[in-house]
Amino acid sequence: MKNIKNILGLFLPLVVLLSCQEDDLTIGDIDAPNNIEIALNYIDEGTPSAAPGLGSGIVEFSASATNAISYHFVIQGVTKLQTNGVLSHNFSVLGNNTYTVTAIAYGAGGISSSKTIEVEVLSLYEPPADLLEMLYGTESRVWRIKSEASGHFGLGAPNGDAPFGYFAAGADSKAEVGMYDDRYIFNKDGTFTHITDSTNDDPTMDPSGTVFGREVLIDELGGSGGEADGADILNYIFNDYTEQWSLSAPGGVETISLSGLAFVGYYIGGNHQYIIVDRSANEMTLKSLDGNGDFDWGFVLTAE
Repeated sequence: MKNIKNILGLFLPLVVLLSCQEDDLTIGDIDAPNNIEIALNYIDEGTPSAAPGLGSGIVEFSASATNAISYHFVIQGVTKLQTNGVLSHNFSVLGNNTYTVTAIAYGAGGISSSKTIEVEVLSLYEPPADLLEMLYGTESRVWRIKSEASGHFGLGAPNGDAPFGYFAAGADSKAEVGMYDDRYIFNKDGTFTHITDSTNDDPTMDPSGTVFGREVLIDELGGSGGEADGADILNYIFNDYTEQWSLSAPGGVETISLSGLAFVGYYIGGNHQYIIVDRSANEMTLKSLDGNGDFDWGFVLTAE
C-alpha cells in the first residue's frame, strides 16, 4: 500500500501538469485585417501635396488597417515589401497617367486583406543628357563598387550630408564579403541587371552568386545562407536578377530608383532610392537610407 501511495503521489502532479500544458495550447481567434486605408502625398521640391499635377512623378503612400502587422504594396506589377506601411514610389513615365496601386495588409498567422485604388500622376522630369550618357552610354554600361579606393563604402547620419561620416571602408577591406564581384548593368531600355558573381560567367553564364547586407533586412530577398558578422551578413546566397531603373530629381536632387528589391553594394531594404551625391563621366557616389531609418549608406561606383 505504501508503494501504491507513493506512485499515486507522483502521478497526480503529473496529471495536473499535463492539464495545465493543454490549457496553454488554447489560441484565440485570428482576425483578418480590415478597414484598410491608403493615404497619399504627391512630392515636389521635397514638399508633400494633395495635388497630382506637381510633375515630379513621386508619390508617398501610407497604408493602415485594423489587426495588421505588416504591409506589401503592388505597384506597376511589382511587389514592394514595406513592413511599416509607408512607401515612396517614383512613376517615371512622362505625362499624366493613371496607375493601379494595391495595399496588402497581413495579420496574425499570415492572413491578409487588400485594397486597390487608382492614382493619377503627372511626371515632367526629363533627365539631362550627360546623366544618361554617364549611366548607360549608347546602350548599356557595367558598374562596380570602386573597391580599390578608400571610402568606397560607408555610413553616416540618416538624411544627412555625409554618408561616410560614421564609417568609411578602407581600400579592398571588404574583399571576402560577396560585394566586390557584383556588377550592376544599367540599360537604355530601363532595365537594371545585378550580376551577383561576375567571376563564374566564363565560358557560360552562371546565375549563382552571393551578396552582402544588413541583418534581418537582407532576409527580404528570400535567399539563404550567409555568415553573421556583427550586424552584417556576409556571402548571402542570391542569384542574378533583372529589375527596372528610373531617374527623378525631387527638390533638384538627382535620384536613381530601383524597382522591386534591387540594390547596389549592400542590401539595406528601405525605398531602394539612391541619391546621386556626386558624379563624373565614369564614377558616381550614391547614398540611400536603410529600412530601419538608422543610417545613410554611401557607395562609390565606377564604370568598367
